[in-house]
Amino acid sequence: MLSKTSQFFRKFSTAATVYYQNKLRLALIGQSLFGQEVYRHLKNEGHKVVGVFTVPDKNGKADPLASAAEKDGTPVFKFPRWRVKGKPVKEVIEAYQSVGAELNVLPFCTQFIPMDVIDYPTHGSIIYHPSVLPRHRGASAINWTLIQGDKKAGFTIFWADDGLDTGPILLQRECPVGPNDTVDDLYNCFLFPEGIKAMIEAVQLIADGKAPREPQSEEGATYEGIQKKENAEICWDQSAEALHNWIRGHDKVPGAWTQIDDQVVTLYGSSLFDGPIPAGKELAIKDAMKPGLVTKNGLVLFGNDGKMLLVRNMQFQDGRMIPASKYFSTDEMSIIELTEEEKIMANEIKSIWKGILSNVAAIEDATDFFKAGASSMDVVRMIEEIKQKCNGLQLQNEDVYMAPKFGDFIQAVVRKHRGEDKEEELVIDYVSKDVNSMTVKIPYQCFINGQFINAEDGKTYDSINPTDGSVIAKVSLATVADVDKAVAAAKDAFEHGEWGRMNARERGRLMYRLADLMEEYQEELATIESIDSGAVYTLALKTHVGMSVQTFRYFAGWCDKIQGSTIPINHARPNHNLTFTKKEPLGVCAIVIPWNYPLMMLAWKSAACLAAGNTLVLKPAQVTPLTALKFAELSVKAGFPKGVINILPGSGGLVGQRLSEHPDIRKLGFTGSTPIGKQIMKSCAVSNLKKVSLELGGKSPLIIFNDCELDKAVRMGMGAVFFNKGENCIAAGRLFVEESIHDKFVGRVVEETKKMKIGDPLDRSTDHGPQNHKAHLEKLLEYCEMGVKEGATLVYGGRQVCRPGFFMEPTIFTDVEDYMYIAQEESFGPIMVISKFKDGDVDGVLQRANRTEYGLASGIFTKDISKALYVSDKLEAGTVFINTYNKTDVAAPFGGFKQSGFGKDLGEEALHEYLRTKAVTVEY
Repeated sequence: MLSKTSQFFRKFSTAATVYYQNKLRLALIGQSLFGQEVYRHLKNEGHKVVGVFTVPDKNGKADPLASAAEKDGTPVFKFPRWRVKGKPVKEVIEAYQSVGAELNVLPFCTQFIPMDVIDYPTHGSIIYHPSVLPRHRGASAINWTLIQGDKKAGFTIFWADDGLDTGPILLQRECPVGPNDTVDDLYNCFLFPEGIKAMIEAVQLIADGKAPREPQSEEGATYEGIQKKENAEICWDQSAEALHNWIRGHDKVPGAWTQIDDQVVTLYGSSLFDGPIPAGKELAIKDAMKPGLVTKNGLVLFGNDGKMLLVRNMQFQDGRMIPASKYFSTDEMSIIELTEEEKIMANEIKSIWKGILSNVAAIEDATDFFKAGASSMDVVRMIEEIKQKCNGLQLQNEDVYMAPKFGDFIQAVVRKHRGEDKEEELVIDYVSKDVNSMTVKIPYQCFINGQFINAEDGKTYDSINPTDGSVIAKVSLATVADVDKAVAAAKDAFEHGEWGRMNARERGRLMYRLADLMEEYQEELATIESIDSGAVYTLALKTHVGMSVQTFRYFAGWCDKIQGSTIPINHARPNHNLTFTKKEPLGVCAIVIPWNYPLMMLAWKSAACLAAGNTLVLKPAQVTPLTALKFAELSVKAGFPKGVINILPGSGGLVGQRLSEHPDIRKLGFTGSTPIGKQIMKSCAVSNLKKVSLELGGKSPLIIFNDCELDKAVRMGMGAVFFNKGENCIAAGRLFVEESIHDKFVGRVVEETKKMKIGDPLDRSTDHGPQNHKAHLEKLLEYCEMGVKEGATLVYGGRQVCRPGFFMEPTIFTDVEDYMYIAQEESFGPIMVISKFKDGDVDGVLQRANRTEYGLASGIFTKDISKALYVSDKLEAGTVFINTYNKTDVAAPFGGFKQSGFGKDLGEEALHEYLRTKAVTVEY
């Protein structure tokens, strides 16, 4: 799946966005949602749209562009054609000229516009085309991009001329094409959102007199016409990749087809398939090199190179569509008799269909929902009406697409109503590993709506063991479509499911049960955490898993103790009023967690989220997804209803970005870097002002005074830096040591550091395991090089350990000055940065400690309680440790100040991050 960010470049770059004064009078000629969005953005930018020229209403419904313009009072013209027998229609031309446009903007226009119109405005006309011209001139450019296996796609905005997509180019943008990207992927993730932005930019360039006109080269020019159904038959004597390109390129129109059992069958939803040949039932296909295999995941097909592809859906000549995995299922074909109650429900649904398909005289069993003129919006309306009028019956869009004929649809609805579609047990494809004297079973697929499923496009990525660089599992790489499915499932579970109706005490009971299961599986969880993140097993057992169990138990106890309050209000007498507050869940919450404590960070946020009554969609860090997926399995065992918990392994740029932008998500909790936190906060604000809590970067100061207990300060100072390999958000990023004990402190620390055992994290005697992943190790080594270059003294370490895996020596720097890079920036690794301060200079060292934009944690070592409390008052950090460090507890709130973020994890305060307060006033 394509990412919306950082995956495209411009052939014709323009200056950064600024506010422009120049505006134009525009005529928009086109249709579709794309045209609607271009229209809205142009108006928002201050341009005057003097006329919209679009197509006539279809089945009594206006095109989206026409609807938007009509609501604004913009003149709208709906012409069935602009010319007849090659000549312009006089009345049409006169109507167009009457609006006085300075520029024609054609977003996805499907009509042939006369040159009398194209050249009429002062600035002429610009057109959007979904290919990198001159390649794929013609109306099916997106399809041909996939059919021909292009490695890049894109769009062009060009100046219209009398040729077919041959005018000079104004700007172009490109994006890579993934091996399993579909037409919808290209359109939804790049061509649509970036195309809208580019159209607005192009208009502004013209308004400012800066728009280029680059003649199109004929080199590499191609033209392919609109593909017709009769030409879409599959030729089987090709490689698996070519077959896949042919099928996905024709998806969804006109559909690539073949012959099976003497009938035409159209194949949809193709992805390349890697791995051993799965178990399945053979299916003979005309002219195919070898039979296909109907498997539980779909229809596996073979290219002439022996490689495989997987098809998810099949459509028959009568329009009926089924999952390819159900081809041999007799249940799909049999007709079931309806009870009297079900007949009443069927009549209710028939009236709903009639209300939507008002152009159809009578709804018969053979009435096809889509062939009768219904659109995707009508699918949503129908599902919602059925839910409202049929006792909350829950249907999905897919139910309609799979059974578009009324008779088939009623059969499918009745099966769902009877519960025949429910699966009795959770099906999990595990990766099994014999490790740590046990067999661990690890799920590796996305977890959506109570099921482990492959990513929408079938893509996976390798989860790496940092101890030796080996692959633990090929994990599903979630797509934008997977995010949307997970959010829809979470929303449905909150609004209509059992979870939303569950009383608070029952919710707590489920959370206690989940905590018990996590404790029961603690050794397996700790082992997975160790091989996936590099955490020392004993630490993973005690902290990563142990504190996760404690967190769920703590918040389970809060479920039935969330209370509002009564408030006396001052009104004119007689004052018969009652005002009270209610604490309510927010709805669907998104949680994005880091890789240093994969399970514990999941628990810190999700336990509070669930205790408050919300549902969640969680994205684990891409490099450490495995304990989150095991947690998902345990949540099913605990009895959590479908849709309450959803886990999506994948990239932050795609999955995290979509979560921050999704309009149905009401809260996003994030732990990670400050730059990403800023981007998330911006996206959350722009999308729907969703609530945000951020735990971000740190450069936590640890001040060691000369009156400290030195042995304790040495031991805990090392723990403050080296705990969990330094991959610790509250790690002491800089130690300030009072001058009179500085040398002694450094000597003792170096002596103790040399004793640390670096090695296999599963070895119980290991002190220091591998860094989390290769890129992080390389960053730490560069950090050390920077410290040496700037003049700090490297006392110990600073190198990669010479052994397989991503191991680094614990490192100690002294003589670190305030201006140095390592004094200001977080390493997030086992690097101790020591600076000295003058004896007795308490206020001076406080100023230096606070001279950072971060404020997550801090520490003090002194026997003087007055000094300790004075310093704790002055330190600008969310947590202050005195004569200890790293001592967090599930009951104590945790969170930062300044650019370390805002909002709290843990403690009662964390609940309020996932609740909203409603005030109610009653007069009696």
